[in-house]
Amino acid sequence: MSKTTYTQANVIFRELLKETRVAKNLTQADVAKSLGLPQSYVSKYESGERRLDFVETVLVCGALGTSIEDFAAVYSAKLAKARRAKGG
Repeated sequence: MSKTTYTQANVIFRELLKETRVAKNLTQADVAKSLGLPQSYVSKYESGERRLDFVETVLVCGALGTSIEDFAAVYSAKLAKARRAKGG
């Protein structure tokens, strides 16, 4: 399996992380502070320079004020819509 961060699924994942942050009126610095990490950590996962594992995603969702369940549901819906639009 490819480790690239530029698949359609990964692009949707990163976009949703950023959309969620922006919708909550949070800056990258706000999220990073909540995580106890530098702002560059948030910048790198939003840009695709860094991948998040599941545990990190759960922690980021907490910092964003959303549950992993809600995030996963929105992600799944966006991914399904993109795949339908692509025809596969």
